[in-house]
Amino acid sequence: MVYKSSMKKVMASLLTVFLLIEVISCGFGFGGNNGLNMNYYLMRCPFAESVVKNIVNRALQNDPTPAAGLIRMHFHDCFVEGCDGSILIDSTKDNTAEKDSPANLSLKGYEIIDEIKEELERQCPGVVSCADVLAMAARDAVFFAGGPVYDISNGRKDGRRSKIQDTINLPSPTFNASELIRQFGKRGFSAQEMVALSGAHTLEWQGVLLSRTD
Repeated sequence: MVYKSSMKKVMASLLTVFLLIEVISCGFGFGGNNGLNMNYYLMRCPFAESVVKNIVNRALQNDPTPAAGLIRMHFHDCFVEGCDGSILIDSTKDNTAEKDSPANLSLKGYEIIDEIKEELERQCPGVVSCADVLAMAARDAVFFAGGPVYDISNGRKDGRRSKIQDTINLPSPTFNASELIRQFGKRGFSAQEMVALSGAHTLEWQGVLLSRTD
């Protein structure tokens, strides 16, 4: 009960921040707002939302800890070059991608995104972007972890650039409060919003604790 109560407080505080991420990603060059709307897949892939929700729900019923991973992955994707799914791109022999940056090596939930994408490609190939899959999965992770419901627009385009050097923009765990406030401020976050977003790490540790006590 203590875990669920504190989880709800964390998730409620994160709602405002994730809505802000969506606003920033659409309005300040994090991928543009070209054609984003609430019914983007209504005609071309009408079951896209249900596919994402069902797979995230099933995954978190088996193991609740990836909820924090999906939220954190979405944030790490958006904070670098915008919500473009570039965090999902694999490295090649000629390029080390974002996911292999030291800052991203602890990210979890890739297998859930892969499962969602595979099912969507089966139902409506080439329609739903990886960037939208990640945004929807993070949203549903918030809900299934005990947080509030919130809507997001879709229509993000997948980025083709994913380079390890771009992750230098991610806040370092060694930053003090002033450095964090300054770094988040560059992305339009207030100090209060920065503190709320940092609650995702609280969620992650609570999930680990829960998995060890079940």
